[in-house]
Amino acid sequence: MTYSARARAFAELHQPGTPLVLYNIWDAGSAAALSKAGAQALATGSWSVAAAQGYGDGEDIPLELLLQIATRITATSDLPLTVDFEGGFAQQPEALTQNAQKLVETGSVGINFEDQIIGGSGLYGVEEQSRRIAAMRAANGDYFINARTDLFLKEPEAGKHADLVEEALTRAAAYAAAGASGFFIPGLTDVDLIARITAASPLPVNVMMRGGLTLSAVAEAGVARASYGPGPYAKAMKQLGEAFAALT
Repeated sequence: MTYSARARAFAELHQPGTPLVLYNIWDAGSAAALSKAGAQALATGSWSVAAAQGYGDGEDIPLELLLQIATRITATSDLPLTVDFEGGFAQQPEALTQNAQKLVETGSVGINFEDQIIGGSGLYGVEEQSRRIAAMRAANGDYFINARTDLFLKEPEAGKHADLVEEALTRAAAYAAAGASGFFIPGLTDVDLIARITAASPLPVNVMMRGGLTLSAVAEAGVARASYGPGPYAKAMKQLGEAFAALT
């Protein structure tokens, strides 16, 4: 199967109401475990990949090491892989395009690309982030760009999330026009608000499974993709420590 065909097949897995379940991995070994368990696709989590290599989140891991990890995953698994690419490891459009091209060369058919300012504060403005997404799209016309907004993660008070829905939809529309393939809203756990976004978003919507969200609830809300972020890594490491402690 060609790269374009694999990318299109991955995109077709995003069906509103029947969410693609992505239980985030961090290396080729965890990829193999999910493949054996029947996963349809693979997705890395930036926090998990970095922690597994002794780095902090927020583009602390060297880009070349991240690319090497992605290459090992695609070399050892036939499942489509999407990589959490944070802010693209660059700010300027030309560098973003170059970095995205490097990721495509690993065989990965998708990325998460977020709008928070890595190493700074707040979010990029809608117009600037749209230019950044267009730069990522310039790297390849087929791969799946999951445009993430950090609006809800940046607001710790869930009671204020309703006030952010309209801005989120403004970003969804702008990101779609710039070439994004999906819209990721981590931090939002109110099912009614999620349903408002899925109903109005021009892009298939991805949620992070936290705060008591269930697959049945997000499916009913029209979600097309459900991912688990750093949870699987944290759970695996906790089990590892507990297993050792039980030996003594």
